[in-house]
Amino acid sequence: MIDTSFLDHLKKFSLIVNKRVTSIYSGQKLSTAAGRGISFRDHRIYSFGDDFRSIDWKVFARTDDLYIKNYEEERNLSVHILVDYSASMNFGKPRSKFDYAAMIGVGFAYLAMKDNEKFQFATFSDKLDLFQPRRGMHQLASMVDHLNNIKIEGKTDLFNTLLSYKNLIGSKSLIIIISDLLFDPEQIKDSLIMLGKHDIKLIQVLDKQERNINMEGDFRLKDSETKDELRTFISPRLVQNYNKMLDGHTAKIKDICNGLGVEFYQATSSTPIFDTFYEVLKR
Repeated sequence: MIDTSFLDHLKKFSLIVNKRVTSIYSGQKLSTAAGRGISFRDHRIYSFGDDFRSIDWKVFARTDDLYIKNYEEERNLSVHILVDYSASMNFGKPRSKFDYAAMIGVGFAYLAMKDNEKFQFATFSDKLDLFQPRRGMHQLASMVDHLNNIKIEGKTDLFNTLLSYKNLIGSKSLIIIISDLLFDPEQIKDSLIMLGKHDIKLIQVLDKQERNINMEGDFRLKDSETKDELRTFISPRLVQNYNKMLDGHTAKIKDICNGLGVEFYQATSSTPIFDTFYEVLKR
C-alpha cells in the first residue's frame, strides 16, 4: 500500500534532486532537421533530394556553392514506466516488492510531469494493464489509488507484454522497467533486444529475505506464481548454494545489460525509497 503522503515527500525530494544531480530527463531533446525548424544550427552541402527552400542563397552568392541550413527542432522526450505486478512481487514485509516498485514508478512519473514530459505508465505480469495519464499533478493521486487496488497475480511474461506495449513507443524514448527479474535471463535479453535502441533503465527489486536468507530448519516452500510446493530442510549449505545461484543469476543480467547498453540497478525493498531514486538519478 502506497501512502498518499509519499507524494508530499516526492515534492521535497524533487527540490533536492534539482540542486544536486542532473535529471534523467533532458527537458527537451534536440534533433537536427534539414530545412525549416526552430533555431538555426549550421550549414551543410546541398544533396540531391533536399528541399530547395532550404538553400541559403546568400552563401551561394558568396561561394557559388549550394548549402542548406540545418535547424534544431525541439522534441519532447517520451517516458515509459512499466512495473511488474506478477504474484512473486507480493512477497516482502513490512512492504512488498510491488509496493516498493510502484513507489519508484510513481516517483519517475512525478519527475516526468514536473518536467512537462509525455509519459505512459503500465503494469504487467502475463498481461498488460495501462494507466492513461492526464495533464496535472492531481493525476498522481489517482495513479496511487489505481496501484493500491491492483490484484497482484499471474506469472511474469516480460517478452510478450513488452511486445504488446512496443506499439505505444514512438520515437526514441526513456523506458524504465521495474521487476524482481526472477525468471530466465534469456527472456530478459530477448525482451531488451526487441525494444530496440531506446534509453532503458532496468531496476531489480528484491526483498531483504531473498538477498539474505535468515532461516534454518524444516520448511514448506510455495512458488507464488506456479503454486508448486516443496518441503525441504534449510541448512547453511543450502543457503550457501542459494546465494551462489542468485549471484550467478544477477551476474547474467548485468552482463546482458552491459552488452546492450542498458543501465541496470539493484534495490532492496527495505532500502529507503529516496536512496534508490538518488542512486538512479545520479548516474
